[in-house]
Amino acid sequence: MNYDYIVIEGNIGAGKTSLSKMLAEKFNAKLILEQFADNPFLPKFYDNPDRYSFPLELSFLADRYNQLKKDLSHRDLFKSFTISDYYFMKSLIFSKSTLQDDEYNLYRQIFDIIYNQLPKPDLYVYLHLTTDNLIKNIKKRGRDYEQNITEDYLKKIQNSYFDYFKQQKDFRTLIIDTNDIDFVNNHKDYELIIDTIFNNEYKIGTNRVVLK
Repeated sequence: MNYDYIVIEGNIGAGKTSLSKMLAEKFNAKLILEQFADNPFLPKFYDNPDRYSFPLELSFLADRYNQLKKDLSHRDLFKSFTISDYYFMKSLIFSKSTLQDDEYNLYRQIFDIIYNQLPKPDLYVYLHLTTDNLIKNIKKRGRDYEQNITEDYLKKIQNSYFDYFKQQKDFRTLIIDTNDIDFVNNHKDYELIIDTIFNNEYKIGTNRVVLK
């Protein structure tokens, strides 16, 4: 184990929180979960994205920074490493998909001021699913405010992630295609994804793996 800080990310419905919890339990890791359920702008955004996208993204920006700054600055000596189900860069990725150009330019200025104050992950894992599979997972977990999420919106987020990966050269990024596995309900698939994350060496920049 050469990692002190791992991020598990993905589009909405990719299973990032489920995997983060499973890995934290298995390896006795400190777990950081994004606190989004209580955000008052989220249900409003899904009903009226044009009106509420900017206050939503600003509130997420503040919440993510405050949480990561607090949780990453205090190392838990009784935990093997830290694992998070989101990275601060998520704020920029989602805002690019939701904001108008003038709003995004202002948002980017605010983001850049605080981004470098946070540590970078030793490994950033992105769980990739097709939009069809994302929609299935979203419907399966049944959150009321997510049921109006469209395939076009998921594609915008996905494209924003991959645009980011093309430019990212600061740390190890591992894109895992999980369309053909079920790590939540199939133990062999779970062991396979553990082996992929922890028992391989990855270069700085973007690395890709397809699991079957």
